[in-house]
Formats: sequence, structure tokens, C-alpha cells
Amino acid sequence: MRGLIKIPRLPFFGGKGDATGISESLKHTNWEKPKGVIISLGLPVALVYFWYFASKTGLLHRSILPSPAMFMDSLKYLLESGTLAGHLSISIIRVLKGFAVGAGIGIITGILMGIFPRVNQTVALLFGVLMPIPQIGWIPLLILWCGIGETTKIVVIALGTFWSVLLNTHGGIRNVDQKLIEVANVLEKNKLFIITRIILPASMPAIITGIRLGFGNAWRSVVAAEMLAASKGIGFLIAYSRELSQPDIMIVGLLSIGFIGVLIDRAMLLFQKRALRWNTGAS
Repeated sequence: MRGLIKIPRLPFFGGKGDATGISESLKHTNWEKPKGVIISLGLPVALVYFWYFASKTGLLHRSILPSPAMFMDSLKYLLESGTLAGHLSISIIRVLKGFAVGAGIGIITGILMGIFPRVNQTVALLFGVLMPIPQIGWIPLLILWCGIGETTKIVVIALGTFWSVLLNTHGGIRNVDQKLIEVANVLEKNKLFIITRIILPASMPAIITGIRLGFGNAWRSVVAAEMLAASKGIGFLIAYSRELSQPDIMIVGLLSIGFIGVLIDRAMLLFQKRALRWNTGAS
């Protein structure tokens, strides 16, 4: 019988490679019902009220936590002057570049590791050592190698994306139903057919999940990189505000990061649902 192929069940440094999405609670929140919206907004509203009360009564000094009025004034200034939009746009462009590099390498490497056991055995030890290193830990060495320019930040973002995409791609391929492959072997299908028509489509839900996770990690990585090695970007804005003792602008930057993060996760969730319409388990 020709064209026999089987996905190896080899141990891997990262476990099975499957991972839950970011902000799963947002995914399961029923935003269409007023009751669900009220419950979801209850805690944020309560925190804002406490913030207002603490500022009004002097419980918290404005040098530590500015009042909501100061926050709104700073937000208005940053929006009208275009400062916030300028820093956010630079960060988003960096994320897109680093994500494209990290996700591309992660998918290719994950596919090779999942299909070819020799590749998995070759890189398992090396990846097992490198994976626990946080992205921010690479920044001093990357500055020494690449300088303080864009290359350092792109590499940090790519690293933040790479591991999530790699783990999910490898795990998805490794967990393909062996019965599907056995049927293809019985029908004497060649290896290229099995890989392109069975293995990759069957592992696509895990790959898409890895892409979703990788994009969220890329956004967090760019903020960390900009805080240490940048002259522009939302991370730089926060770090520079700290040096000038401007907590109101720091809070604007932090909340902007969270808001953009939620938008990214919702957009990636929508992409995941559309890309996997055929898979009922993806919704």
C-alpha cells in the first residue's frame, strides 16, 4: 500500500498545545439582553463612582490618582491634539508587522513539527528552554544586537506571537482524528493529499485559535517593548508620563490599551467564527 502516513503522538514541551481564547467571559456575555449589559457594566460603574468619591473627599491624593474630571480633561486634550491617535497608530502598525512575522513562522514551524517527528525531536529541547523566557527579557539583548530602532520592537512582538501560534498549530495537527488518516491510507491517497485535504483542514480550528491568541499577545508585547526601547507609541507615552509625574495621562494610556485589546479580541473572535462556519464547535 503506497502513501502511508501517520501523525506521530510524540510528547512536546508545551503540553497538548490547545489554549482558551482571551476574554472568554466577553465571548459568553449576552450583550443583546439589557440585563446582561447592566450586569456587565455594574462593576465598572461602581469603580468609577468610588474613584469619584475618593477624589472628592481627599481619600486619594491627585498626585497618586487624579480625579475623573482631570482624567476627562487629559483624554479630551490627547484626542483633540491627535497625540493619542498618533501613538496608538504607531503601536498598531508595529503589532501588524511583528504579528505577520511571528504568526507566519509559528504556523510553518508548527506544521513541520506536527507532521515530521524528526523535526519535533530536533527542536523540542531548544524550544523548551526558550519558551519560558518572557518577551521583555529579550529586550536588553536585542538592543545590543539590533539597536533601539524598529527591528528590536518587531522581534519582541514576533516572539510574543510565535509561541501561541506554534503551540496551537502543533497541537491541532497532533490531535487530528487518526481514523480519517487511516481511511485515506486505505484508499491509497498520497501524502500531499492527506496533508492538504485532511490534516490541515482538521487542524484549522486550533490554528485559528492560536492566531487569535497570538494577536492578543502581540498587542501586550508592543506595549512592553515601547516602555523600554521607543520614542513613540502608547507604551512610550505611559513611560514618559511617569517620568513627568502625570498619572492622568498614564491612566488614559492604560485604559486605551485595554480598550484596544478588547476590540482586537472581539475582531479576532468574529474572524474565528467566520473562518470556521463549517465547524460547529468553533462557535
